Amino acid sequence: MPFEKILFYILAAFILGSATLVITSRNSVRAVLFLVLAFVSSSGLWILLESEYLALTLIVVYVGAVMVLFLFVVMMLDMNMAPFKEGFIRYMPLAALIAVLLVAQLGWVFFDWSRLLPTFENLAPRGGDYSSISVLGEEMYSHYLFPVEIAAVLLLVAMVAAVALTFRGIKSRKSQNISKQVQVRAADRIRLIKDLD
Repeated sequence: MPFEKILFYILAAFILGSATLVITSRNSVRAVLFLVLAFVSSSGLWILLESEYLALTLIVVYVGAVMVLFLFVVMMLDMNMAPFKEGFIRYMPLAALIAVLLVAQLGWVFFDWSRLLPTFENLAPRGGDYSSISVLGEEMYSHYLFPVEIAAVLLLVAMVAAVALTFRGIKSRKSQNISKQVQVRAADRIRLIKDLD
């Protein structure tokens, strides 16, 4: 078995395990950290596909920026999860129906196992003049410009929503009035008392 195939299965196991722990973890901070592990493992798969730019972008953008933002939002909100768990039984039939539909769709997609298992014979080594960045840029900004713009707007909305959720209102702060401090005279501040003895 070639080394690339072994590495693929190891990274895929990390992705599946961390994704499962994201949705089953009771602590939201741990769920975010498991999602970071899933992103790092996914970047390893991009490196196996010889797309280093996408791997670094996944690390820098999602792990370095978006997930850190999620982590800080989760830690600053400190939400009480008890009200969210109260209606769990009421929505259980709908959740079970959606789960059955998702499993049926995944089974339909993965029915032909022979075409899904990686063979690694299709990955031919590319020449020295190949640049994945130029190919990706040409595809993104020519054929997929509209989805890229929609993704940018969605990220902006998510950032504004995170700021709005953490905003606690204007607090009254003590501040100095410099103009009043400059206009103060010594006679206004000092009172001389004669010695009564």
